[in-house]
Amino acid sequence: MPSSKSSKANKIPDRQASLVWHAPGLTAGVDEAGRGPLAGPVVAAAVILDDLRPIKGLADSKKLTELRREKLFDEIRAKALCCSIAEASVEEIEKLNILQATLLAMRRAVEGLRLKPQLVLVDGNRLPVLAMQAEAIVQGDALVPAISAASILAKVHRDRWCAEYDQQFPQYGFAKHKGYGTAAHLAALREHGACPQHRKTFRPVTDVLGALQ
Repeated sequence: MPSSKSSKANKIPDRQASLVWHAPGLTAGVDEAGRGPLAGPVVAAAVILDDLRPIKGLADSKKLTELRREKLFDEIRAKALCCSIAEASVEEIEKLNILQATLLAMRRAVEGLRLKPQLVLVDGNRLPVLAMQAEAIVQGDALVPAISAASILAKVHRDRWCAEYDQQFPQYGFAKHKGYGTAAHLAALREHGACPQHRKTFRPVTDVLGALQ
């Protein structure tokens, strides 16, 4: 592979520009939290780790305890070269659909980074539209430390949102179920109807609200 200092005579032809290779530069990991719940925003995070300040214990956020996630959240914010957390609102979820809203939140997270990455690694099998090279990695949150870090930031941020919103609408129990369609959550929907942050286009919410009419 020619180096970036190659002469024009050795420049890679344009037709080969699509070849998969990793140019030197910063790499960001991206992940989301909140696609499945029945309420609240979907959250995405982007993280560029500092190789000189390693963080032990990074893993898929779902495999960590809440206490461990909280500690790693603070450590990631302190040690990463830069990080960014972004949301797509309930209104955007209902207008665009949950997949497109998730990709929008991911794009916002990457664009919010203080440093511009050369490569973006995204958990899953779909990519947001970005201005730089990006790759989707299935189970990336368990394989790539930067994606693991992003999954932790996104998860903790959304869990904190649920805890704060629970104070406004304690009858739904958001602090416990984090917006997922648990039996207790569905029972609260049947009893109280929907609050402003419920995703009314999600079938469990639609079914419950339809039964109340």
